Amino acid sequence: MATTTSITTTYAGEFAGKYIAAALLSADTLDKGLVEIKPNVKYKEVVKKLATGDLVANASCDFSATSSVTLTERILQPEEFQVNLQLCKKDFRSDWEAIQMGYSTYDNLPPNFSDFLIGHVAAKVAQKTEETIWGGVNATAGEFDGFVTLMTADGDVNDVTGTTVTAANVITELGKVADAIPNAIYGKEDLTIYVPQNVARAYVRALGGFGTSGLGANGMDNKGTMWYGQGDLFFDGIRIAMVSGLASDTMVAAQSSNLYFGTGLLSDHNEVKLLDMGDLDGSQNVRVIMRYTAGVQYGIGSDIVLYS
Repeated sequence: MATTTSITTTYAGEFAGKYIAAALLSADTLDKGLVEIKPNVKYKEVVKKLATGDLVANASCDFSATSSVTLTERILQPEEFQVNLQLCKKDFRSDWEAIQMGYSTYDNLPPNFSDFLIGHVAAKVAQKTEETIWGGVNATAGEFDGFVTLMTADGDVNDVTGTTVTAANVITELGKVADAIPNAIYGKEDLTIYVPQNVARAYVRALGGFGTSGLGANGMDNKGTMWYGQGDLFFDGIRIAMVSGLASDTMVAAQSSNLYFGTGLLSDHNEVKLLDMGDLDGSQNVRVIMRYTAGVQYGIGSDIVLYS
């Protein structure tokens, strides 16, 4: 059964030569290196966790074993996913770019459209991966358990009760997250507060002077909302990273080195195959195929704060 193809066109005049797709969420988490990426995981990878008791004791003349060493583990197991589309070349013969298909009945998809489709599929997969990294639920087709799903089920994670975040309360709510960060990781170089778009927007507006942030009506450098140029954001010296995959009014504070994304080959996430089935089964179908693996896991739950 072919993928449903709907083509709306007047086919009058000259084609401008460009295709336009709806704006896609960028894969912030992976593109910006906001988590630890573990490639070449064929099946499973074990993430070891080491915990010790108090190590230092009063000195004596004898050797006296003290403390304890506990080794536990978490399993990073990427799941397999696929994209399968099937288009019929006949549907495109009445479209703008029919001439580019060639005059033979053994024709091809318009090359401009083929190139665009390949890029579009790869971008859509990147968007879906970004959303699943944070909010995915394994029971949903095409998803694995994301960080928020895993953290919600983990009693070791430091939970902070959230609310609807606005420019008026964003400073207070970010403060709750910062206050809940364990002393052991506070001040670490890779400590990050991951926020969704609505929290990032509220924080920028608050810093522009339009929230109860104590900056006055004109905001930072007396520039109001003009001050922000898409640069880095910080709160109490902690890096803030906006990730498109996080649901609104949800925040996570963790070291980026404590969050893992696992996959087989990274190149699989950018490889989209276009197969003309004419030589194989005599049909006029073209198949679009993509296969990849993906999954997430974290190391130490007690070093993570979840605001939700």
